[in-house]
Amino acid sequence: MLLSTIPPAVLRLLFAVLAGCAILALDVWQRPGAPAPASAPWPVAGAVPDLTVVQVQAQGEIPMPPGMAAAHASTLLTMPHGDSASLSVFWFSGDRESGPNVQIAASQYDRSTGQWLPARFVVNRFVMAEQLGHGLRRLGNPVAWLDGGGRVNLFVVATGWGGWAASRILHLRQSSVGRELAELAFEPVRVLPLSWLWNTSFLVRNAPLTLVDGGMVLPVHFELGIKYPIALRFDKDGGYLGMVRLSQRPYLLQPSLVMESPQAWFALMRDGRPSGKIGVVRTTDGGRHWSDLPDLTLDNPDAAVAGLGLTPGQMLLAHNSSIASRGTLDLSRSADGHTWALVKTLERGGYDDEYSYAAMAWVDGSLWVTYTVDRQRIAWQRLVGAPALPAGVLTETDSRSTKP
Repeated sequence: MLLSTIPPAVLRLLFAVLAGCAILALDVWQRPGAPAPASAPWPVAGAVPDLTVVQVQAQGEIPMPPGMAAAHASTLLTMPHGDSASLSVFWFSGDRESGPNVQIAASQYDRSTGQWLPARFVVNRFVMAEQLGHGLRRLGNPVAWLDGGGRVNLFVVATGWGGWAASRILHLRQSSVGRELAELAFEPVRVLPLSWLWNTSFLVRNAPLTLVDGGMVLPVHFELGIKYPIALRFDKDGGYLGMVRLSQRPYLLQPSLVMESPQAWFALMRDGRPSGKIGVVRTTDGGRHWSDLPDLTLDNPDAAVAGLGLTPGQMLLAHNSSIASRGTLDLSRSADGHTWALVKTLERGGYDDEYSYAAMAWVDGSLWVTYTVDRQRIAWQRLVGAPALPAGVLTETDSRSTKP
């Protein structure tokens, strides 16, 4: 058939379809493939902390930005030894979740005073939208990472039109000269190129796993109709290297990476189903391939979990343990990732109470935990264990098992 015999409207439609297919093919071709295997360093060197029994050394609430009524989804960042702060915390705060004045807030734990500094906003959605060149309707779920150059990076869930399921992951990098709270500022690097559908429906929540080469693995998830977990790889400068899907199950989200060994890691996940359990996948080749494992026996009320591998045989998990609500927040421990024992109940409230979205970090010989309280404030606890055991000496008191 000659082109001259085809109606102009049909020709325009045909060319539009061909152009769209070409753009999609180019986009897919340019995206990085699955990353190579990697190795992660242990966050604790030397003696093994005995965390079969812990006690609260200090606790309280993170200072809120003045006048803000809502707070949620904190993330912790261990700071270098030479900094005035030992720990930074970021979260989102405003009048309400998804409110027009929601921004990313931050505070730091000052080494000299042993106090949290007054909070300030470090990311404003209107300023960030102007720098990006397009509007931002919501900000949330900041996740922090210190790159090989010592710069603070933030990965933030950002939306235009639509709800959280239409979100994209925005990568921000420190633009200020220093890391001290008073001067800390950020600029956009880019929206992460994760999907041909305008990079939408990918969200971030839990802390990255730092690698020996200075890069990291960032756990994220897809959420549009179905849900599934993904791991993203970055080099030491924050360059995106590729992704790998962690599970084919369509109801797992918000993975938390937990070291078993330098190249064997677990991802523990929120279960989006009613009466769910904590989902588990595992890699033994440094993140190249992942396999589904049986769920833990621990109940999960469709709530985020936070895991941390400290040393061989020392894995921790902060999780909501009631299937009915987020009113109880527990800390559990495992030696093998399959069998878990309750170490301490961090918070116990009523059915309508909420203690959720925990974050954990090991700093100066202590375990630090932050979490949301009733979507209104961020609480913190500093916990210490029994005197350290010699390296290689482990205890085994675990009693909850997923094994047959």
